[in-house]
Amino acid sequence: MKVPTELVGTRVTRTAFHHQVRISFTDHAPDVRIRVDGELAIETPFTLTDASGHQALLAPTTGPSLAPLLRLFTKAVTETEITRLGTLSLGFDDGTRLGVEPDSDYESWSLTGSGIDPVLVGPGGETDWQH
Repeated sequence: MKVPTELVGTRVTRTAFHHQVRISFTDHAPDVRIRVDGELAIETPFTLTDASGHQALLAPTTGPSLAPLLRLFTKAVTETEITRLGTLSLGFDDGTRLGVEPDSDYESWSLTGSGIDPVLVGPGGETDWQH
């Protein structure tokens, strides 16, 4: 699978919470056409670390406890990294980091949309990441 480096430069344009956490990312090319229009779906617990180092462990379906994610609205992705078996780490322009580890039993995260290759990290994680 390909590391989604196309996310660098995109901005968070929407967050949604239900049985999954969904974060939408959009960026425009210089000619104003949409370069990337993607959505990250998170299905397992994940971390959100602010610029001061305060880390929150968040989980889908936990309602109001997901409020820290709202701070990502309009933030730009500055770094996309995938390590080990599919641990996703996104850095944002305000110093925030979002991290999602693979789950041994469930799909942990997926990325879909236009301008990016789709990614699905299934139970136990994935190998052979390409940059």
